[in-house]
Amino acid sequence: MFQRQEKMRVKLWVCRLAPVSLSFHVHKMAMWDTSLWSLRPEFDPVKEECKSGHEAEFRDTRKISPGTRTPEFLVGEKMWPLDPNRKEVLSFAIRCRVLTLMLQAFFNAIIPDHHAEAFSPPRLAPSGCVDQLVEGLLGGLSRWDAEHFLFIAEHGYLYEHNFAFFPGFPLALVVGTKLLRPLRGLLSQRSCLLISVASLNSLFSVLATVVLHDLGCLVLRCPRQAFYAALLFCLSPANVFLAAGYSEALFAFLTFSAMGQLERGRSWISGLLFALATGVRSNGLVSVGFLLHSQCRGFFSSLVVSNPLRQFFKLVASVCLSVLTLSLPFALFQYYAYTQFCLSGSARSIPEPLVQLAVDRGYRIADGNEPPWCSWDLPLIYSYIQDIYWNVGFLRYYEFKQVPNFLLAAPVAILVSWATWTYVTTHPWFCLTLGLQRNKNSKTAEKYNLGFLSPQVFVYLVHAVSLLLFGGLCMHVQVLTRFLGSSTPVVYWFPAYLLQDQESLLRSPETVPWKPLVEDSASGQKVLRNSIMGLLYNWKTCSPVTRYILGYFLTYWLLGLLLHCNFLPWT
Repeated sequence: MFQRQEKMRVKLWVCRLAPVSLSFHVHKMAMWDTSLWSLRPEFDPVKEECKSGHEAEFRDTRKISPGTRTPEFLVGEKMWPLDPNRKEVLSFAIRCRVLTLMLQAFFNAIIPDHHAEAFSPPRLAPSGCVDQLVEGLLGGLSRWDAEHFLFIAEHGYLYEHNFAFFPGFPLALVVGTKLLRPLRGLLSQRSCLLISVASLNSLFSVLATVVLHDLGCLVLRCPRQAFYAALLFCLSPANVFLAAGYSEALFAFLTFSAMGQLERGRSWISGLLFALATGVRSNGLVSVGFLLHSQCRGFFSSLVVSNPLRQFFKLVASVCLSVLTLSLPFALFQYYAYTQFCLSGSARSIPEPLVQLAVDRGYRIADGNEPPWCSWDLPLIYSYIQDIYWNVGFLRYYEFKQVPNFLLAAPVAILVSWATWTYVTTHPWFCLTLGLQRNKNSKTAEKYNLGFLSPQVFVYLVHAVSLLLFGGLCMHVQVLTRFLGSSTPVVYWFPAYLLQDQESLLRSPETVPWKPLVEDSASGQKVLRNSIMGLLYNWKTCSPVTRYILGYFLTYWLLGLLLHCNFLPWT
């Protein structure tokens, strides 16, 4: 296998010296080893960038014939760590994480905390001078629901309402505190947890940015749009929740990674990552649609060459396995709750201050008295908690007093709705066939074969719309910003498409004082600079669409840090 890969690399090098003969070499390599080929058909790997109007500039005219799978090492051609675009994405993500931590500490220091009626358990261990310093620097990351995650990581699932928060992120915090064990003489358990929150979520956010960039290159097949989208993720409106003690950063990293693995045809790895994401947040269950859509596409494409009955049974088996895999973490978590509250002899020792907190605030603990949900035919504690503790249900949030929260969620809802309208009006037939049949008009299909309007984006858009409908109708609507911002790349792909399509500063580099493309003297390649920062430097000359997009992203990026870190209401 290693020798075959070496032969392929040699042939690729020869092809670059003689591009006119590349097509012959690629077809010959396809006969040697098909395990290195990705899932997408009709993919031109030599595309350098796609322009507005959905056209591409190519390094040469070499093509891979339709129906032939594309080798992974040709996707983007420049692999990590040689790709300067990835380096810029990584660098910008790190700078944004550092700036986020600095600003939350600054805002937390100069603005007094609001006295909110939020979960606030007592501190059981005394705090020293170092602990007070850590609390002053990182305490802004422990507000609102972050207290639940920190409490679970320190004490476990003691209270009934704790089971609204899935165990994936608390387990990651426990691992982080184990790594800080040499410092336990100086730091309390809470300080170690705060340091773990800051370091781990910064790491997960940076990794999610890089993975989103790779995913954009695979799906959009437009390096510029993928690059812009990754930069926008660094300025996400849900930024504060990617830094604070919430599970959004870990969930985004796992979800985007699973999507990327599925695009590469690694369905087993993708299913495993989706399952891990389900153990972090419950909306990971919706991701089963990606696996089902991929399996249905494979089923219909194989009907012409294989036994239909055999393929049908294979489809049913794979669908059942996918649903079981993604549902397993959720089911195990519900079963664990059942053993804690519904089975006799499961009560455990709880520190007296925490018992007193339960008495004062009306929290239920496992004390032998069965809660009502234990007698249900399907005893799901998660549904019970969302109903009783958070009043989550269909249209329950539609009250006049919630108008400000609807206004907070309006920008991201408009963004996803706009993206949906743009895509559906461009591909009406493709959407009616659920993305399983291409447009019969070959010219139309070729025109919209790149970027956000490419057919590969369909399943991602359906996923985003599903989350939007569920969140807007059944959840506390103000959480839509972080709910969508950590779950779907459409929130970043569509603004990137709008920037490239409607911003003249990005379409005509020669007319701008700053150049989005600069020549790398070492390699002779064109390197994309940070175009988002360039647009900010030239704010007055930007188009209205650019101002709206960047204004929305930056306003929520900054306001989230200002308000959330001081217990003030935010999304």
